[in-house]
Order: sequence, then structure tokens, then C-alpha cells
Amino acid sequence: MRTNDFGTAPATTAVALRLDQLPNNQWATVLDVARPEGADDRELVLRLTEIGFVPGEAVRIVASGIPGREPLAVRLGHTTFALRRHEASLIHVTPGAANHG
Repeated sequence: MRTNDFGTAPATTAVALRLDQLPNNQWATVLDVARPEGADDRELVLRLTEIGFVPGEAVRIVASGIPGREPLAVRLGHTTFALRRHEASLIHVTPGAANHG
């Protein structure tokens, strides 16, 4: 194993995934919201950002619909939102959240 100048192992790079890929009830931290391609997604990304999906926020999926796991009930701060899988796929997260609850 390689070490840094202080004799410790370097920090590992966090694994990023889309919010729609996160297992239910696992906390994660928002990294960013994807840059949209089309006009419809530009408005959607703006709306997601305005409601609080910003870097550093703790988030988790508290429930999902059947069949097809849609919609997703997503907890962000003290609020729960229902998101379509497409909407959740635009939000990039890393598993684990330091400050949640």
C-alpha cells in the first residue's frame, strides 16, 4: 500500500452514484445535480436545486413504489419529496452522510 508524506494511506476517492441507484434507507451526501442537455431538464435541474438538492446535503430514499421502484420518497433535511426515477437520476450522491437527522 502506498503512503503519503506523513506515513499514512491516502484517502480513498468516494464512490459517486445516481440517487436512483441508492438503496432504501441508506444515507448519502449530495455531490451535484447533472448538467442538463434539453430545455425540459434545465428547468427540472433548476427546480431540484431550488428545493435543496445542493452539494453537502444529507439525503436518503425512505420508500419506493412498486412495481419499478417509482416514485421514490426521498428525505432531504426535514422534508420528504416524491421524485420520479428520472428526476432522481440527475442527482449525484456519495454513500454516507456525516450530518443527518
